[in-house]
Amino acid sequence: MPSLARLPHAFARRKVLLVGDLVADHYIYGQTDRVSREAPVLIVRYESAEVKLGGGANVAANVRALSGQVSAVGALGQDEMGKELRRLCAESGIQLDAVSGRDIETETKTRILAGGVSTTRQQMLRLDRGQRGALPPKMRKALARQVEASAQDADAVVVSDYGAGVLGDEVRDVLRRLAADGMPVCVDSRYALSSFSGLTVCKPNEPELEALAGRPVRTQEDMLEAGHAALKRLECRALLVTRGRHGMALFDADGGVDLIPVHGAKAAVDVTGAGDTVIATFALALAAKASLGDAARLANVAGSLVVQKPGTATVSRDELLEELRSAR
Repeated sequence: MPSLARLPHAFARRKVLLVGDLVADHYIYGQTDRVSREAPVLIVRYESAEVKLGGGANVAANVRALSGQVSAVGALGQDEMGKELRRLCAESGIQLDAVSGRDIETETKTRILAGGVSTTRQQMLRLDRGQRGALPPKMRKALARQVEASAQDADAVVVSDYGAGVLGDEVRDVLRRLAADGMPVCVDSRYALSSFSGLTVCKPNEPELEALAGRPVRTQEDMLEAGHAALKRLECRALLVTRGRHGMALFDADGGVDLIPVHGAKAAVDVTGAGDTVIATFALALAAKASLGDAARLANVAGSLVVQKPGTATVSRDELLEELRSAR
């Protein structure tokens, strides 16, 4: 992979703008040793807790780990989790340009992981908190203005939509203008990909492609038909479909498709946040002037590395370079 191995060396000179849902991944760890008398549930004895950058903030963290520069635009509350995300962004070297409000609750996913003595902690429960519905009109307009301002010195834009209400019509209009002016705008949307037409690259996984196509995707032929149809519907330059153990499929506007096999033979340990690593690597490669095919292949390698790590994780530039060297 000689051409791919050159790409990460250019990452430090490139800047990515992250636009989307900034999520606090809150982990509570404990020990279980008995069942409650109050209900048929395990009692968890608290041991420790930590907060990690999640959602769009994890995409930004992946860009930084790959040595790229990054600024993040989103919405944060003035609550404890909002303060913690600000601290973690500063610690990670992420330039944070978030709008804030007292009535906004920071998007938070609290996971309780527990187990017996000397056993691996496993997730027992997840509790989600955050903004319900769209942000107030004033805040949506402020976000759109901030995206426009922050894009002035960016080489590529990543849109990370986890359904927390940040990406309204005002922001999408700005993103379409940026894409029309030649800025690479890559979007990863969990629930509303169809609303992001007119951008550069859209990245669904196979279940999201099914939802977009409105029909099951059971075979490779189904996937190819759905991919071509989705690309036309979204009016984007390319569609990158992540396919788990089957690798990726890259569709282009000329009707071409590039089937990229999964990198490596190791089984995944944890797929949490893998899509964040893929879209961060892909966008940073485009910012470094890579072709769509090379950007997808590099993202495929990065994705294979991050699924070997437990929980929300990143892949560093050195890890990526080492893997590329060993794969020659």
